[in-house]
Amino acid sequence: MKSFFRNLGPGILVSAAFIGPGTVTVCSLAGVNFGYALLWALFISIFACIVLQEMSARLGLITGKGLSECIRGELKNPILRLIILSLIFSAIVIGNAAYEAGNITGAVLGMEAVFTSASFKIGALDINIWSVLIGGIASILLFLGSYKKLEKVFIALVLLMSVAFIFTAFLTKPDLSEILKGFIPGSFGDGLLTIIALVGTTVVPYNLFLHASLVSEKWSGSEYLGTVRKELVFSLMLGGLVSMAIVICAAASNIENIEDVADLAAGLEPLFGSSATVFLAIGLLAAGITSSITAPLAAAFVVKGCMGWKGGMQSKKFKSVWMTIILLGVIFSSLGIKPVEIIQFAQIANGLVLPIIAIFLFWIVNQRSVLGENKNNLIQNITGFTVIALSVFLGAKSIFNVIQNL
Repeated sequence: MKSFFRNLGPGILVSAAFIGPGTVTVCSLAGVNFGYALLWALFISIFACIVLQEMSARLGLITGKGLSECIRGELKNPILRLIILSLIFSAIVIGNAAYEAGNITGAVLGMEAVFTSASFKIGALDINIWSVLIGGIASILLFLGSYKKLEKVFIALVLLMSVAFIFTAFLTKPDLSEILKGFIPGSFGDGLLTIIALVGTTVVPYNLFLHASLVSEKWSGSEYLGTVRKELVFSLMLGGLVSMAIVICAAASNIENIEDVADLAAGLEPLFGSSATVFLAIGLLAAGITSSITAPLAAAFVVKGCMGWKGGMQSKKFKSVWMTIILLGVIFSSLGIKPVEIIQFAQIANGLVLPIIAIFLFWIVNQRSVLGENKNNLIQNITGFTVIALSVFLGAKSIFNVIQNL
């Protein structure tokens, strides 16, 4: 058991990355609007996530490279390579810069649910102190420059987040029989967009890049494949359990309308006491901090691979990328700016990138020249093809939704 927990790391960071403020809000909305009825959709999304992340982790372990590095190396046509790498750069780097504001703002909501809001003025600008503090914490942790140190911090934060959300769900005393019914798929009806949101917020394109790079940082050689898979499944199932706990909290709250998770915290207090609000706030704070670290970290790995940079996490070029992402996030969050156009652009780019990256992964993990005897087997190909079909549908729907709202 000790050796298992000692091997926790890359999967935990991936789990922490997808349980950000966006996931917390989407799960809260699912619980408020549909009760326990969409728990099955979360279960399917975790399964899809495990399938894709396993392919990414295996690629990182066997090749010793990040996903963007593999794409750069395997695409021989220079024009096609430029198009694909430009699309990846746009979706992950520019997109994460926009989403970083949401990650930091989510952590701020957790702070403000317990403490009062705080700000200071620079000229005519009113700057949120908590946004600057969260950005500073993310920067300090990334400045450590050591994967092992970062890993320990994330394990602590994910455990804190897990305990906070799961304990809050326990406080709501949900009906177990109703929860079990939620794992039986029903008619989609009005819940289709919420189902897409639940899957889309769990199966995240940048996590495919993050995972391959992190695995290559921690392990090397096919002898660790079993360890990588066990750690991945445990970590993502824990993340799925946290997401389900948030749905359960929201479903049991009896709140009729919710715009963000701060409304859920306020709604829980009269029903279950201040302790529920405090635990939910702690969970949201941890979710915001972990995502505000993993988003810039993933962007830095993507740029490193796309540009063919040498050096690890301590290189100046690598640090300059995540520092820029965090700085933009702090600016957008602290000033209350909503970069709607950037986010819409990122959503379209992500909608294109997810199926493209999933198809590329599927292709490359079937190449004996790349993975040798560790290439996909028949069962992995069947599950992989099914998940890719889902990713194509999600990508098309995401783009269609954005275009409709323009």
